Amino acid sequence: MRIRKTDYGTIFLHWVLVGGISVTLVTGLRMATEGPDHLWVNMFDSVLPRTHVWVPHIWASMILVTVSLAYAVYLAKSGLSRRVQIDKARLRALIGRRQVPRLSAFSAILTWTFFLTMVALIVSGGCLYFGVGANHFVRSIHWYATWTALGFVGLHVLNHAAIGGVSQLARIFRPERLPAPPPRLDAVELLTMLVEQSERLTAEPEPVAKTPMQAPLQPAQAPSDASGSRQDSPWNARNSREERMMARRAASVAPKSVAPAAAPKNVPPRRRRNPTFQANPLVVALAVAITGASLVLAADRYSGDVLIMHRIDTADAPVLDGDTSDRAWRNIEPIEIMTNQGGNLDGKGDSRVEIKAVHDGSWAYFLFTWEDPTRSLKQLPLVKERDGWHMLHNGYENGDEHDYNEDKFAVLFTTLDVTLAADRTFHASPQPIADMPATKTGRGLHYTPGEGIYADVWQWKATSGGPTGWLDDDNFGPPLPPTPLQTRNIVPYRGGFEPDPGTANYSDNFVLDLDADGNRNVTPVRLPKDLAAMTKAMGEIVLDPNVGEPDGARWFMTDTESVPYSVEADRAIPVGTVIPGVIIAGEYSGDRADVRCAARWAAGHWALEVARRLDTGSKYDIPFKSGIYMRVSVFDHNQIRHTRHLRPIRVEVE
Repeated sequence: MRIRKTDYGTIFLHWVLVGGISVTLVTGLRMATEGPDHLWVNMFDSVLPRTHVWVPHIWASMILVTVSLAYAVYLAKSGLSRRVQIDKARLRALIGRRQVPRLSAFSAILTWTFFLTMVALIVSGGCLYFGVGANHFVRSIHWYATWTALGFVGLHVLNHAAIGGVSQLARIFRPERLPAPPPRLDAVELLTMLVEQSERLTAEPEPVAKTPMQAPLQPAQAPSDASGSRQDSPWNARNSREERMMARRAASVAPKSVAPAAAPKNVPPRRRRNPTFQANPLVVALAVAITGASLVLAADRYSGDVLIMHRIDTADAPVLDGDTSDRAWRNIEPIEIMTNQGGNLDGKGDSRVEIKAVHDGSWAYFLFTWEDPTRSLKQLPLVKERDGWHMLHNGYENGDEHDYNEDKFAVLFTTLDVTLAADRTFHASPQPIADMPATKTGRGLHYTPGEGIYADVWQWKATSGGPTGWLDDDNFGPPLPPTPLQTRNIVPYRGGFEPDPGTANYSDNFVLDLDADGNRNVTPVRLPKDLAAMTKAMGEIVLDPNVGEPDGARWFMTDTESVPYSVEADRAIPVGTVIPGVIIAGEYSGDRADVRCAARWAAGHWALEVARRLDTGSKYDIPFKSGIYMRVSVFDHNQIRHTRHLRPIRVEVE
């Protein structure tokens, strides 16, 4: 059996491509588990990475970009484009009876399908990374192209096995040299050779001494008549036809300034004109590809989003009221960030965020505006039914409420990982820490890699604290020890996420008790003093989670307008009554009270004004100075399914 081999350039590019696809596939599937619709991917948890996910995915993607460019150039320079050419012959072979040509044609079509799939993956991945057109449609293209590429791998192997069995498959392990390309056509040299050959054929033959044996490969001499000229014969007719054909070919390729009749006789052999250096196609391909990849890296470096915190006078500091017309904001161009992969948001999970920032030397002020189709205030409301009180929820028991939750907005500040912070502050997997409780959601946990390393996290909430002018000041730190309830998996384990030291002014208006059958019994903590007044304050009550609340409505009770729960007070409340699930009492204190805010919603957008000292002196807060990085996230009436963006925003302070 003939040993089949493949040129070394194809083998090298093939295996680099295999390695890049493998890394992007396993890391991409791990990243997909954070999507609300892809939790089924967790069935492959044992083979998916946990510690390093986002950074390897981006670097492997760059390898795919490089090798894709290299393979395109290599095919063109090496003359191997015939491998993937789809012409009439191959199209006819698809319906022919001969198996090998049919499989070869199918292989070419498969290869072009893979080329188009790689283009879709690279373009859609680039859009998601750079935040250009990073919407639901682009994410869908990236997701389906991933599975198309995986399907190609299986069909590609099966097709080559059908063509030549194990020997055909083993070619990819047996390198050989790439055949040298044919020399370039030189029209003048071809003309000279044709004229010389024509003269030799028409010249008078010289007498040749007879030898015992005629020289091999020499055509027999045609007989001559008495006058010395050759007699007519088939050989002479064939020579005459060849002369005419060569003359016509010479005339078609010769320059107009060169005439065959003007060529001198008995021209000695000439050296080839215009010699060219034949560079190694693989070296040329790699050089072009590395140059292209370097341009992409340069574009990444110099096109990053930069938020300039402009210096203003103290007298021009904005008033925290959610009104975007303050003098401080008028002449500042915002930066735009496209966030995606969130929950709700009209089913698309995308929200565009605009950011402005100023400071007066002591305080920093931010203005965040983002897209949100509804003003959602319903934070786990309580409904009285005939059998008692019930909490409206969908996923709350697993720490993943995605219907009856208030709108939220989060900001993260960090000095970690100037490229990607995900592998430093977030770790994907249902159980990212082996000796800690597994997550109830099937998704990952937020925590930092070591002691003393903290990321500063702000959370604004539309019902809990936000309407009273406070924004929760939290942090991501090292993994925390689980509580007894977390160890028993009754409440979700939260990794390294916790509020800064201090107190908040909001709390849940319910107590959950588990009975012997595992049912959750709900009891309100407080009941309204004046039910009619409370109902009026909540506005028009529509329990559809996708319907927002009108302007002026609020879905919380204060301690002054409520009383502690009692059976007697409960009896006075009719069946069907809806009361808020949040109690507001007291004030914020400690490090948790470092950030003040005010927000308004109108025409499908939230506007949030925020203020904090440039440096709070707390180890849990990041001082505002040039060189820190930030990220933003949008929550549309859900607990943890927030939007995200990959590249960080660099902060520059004037």
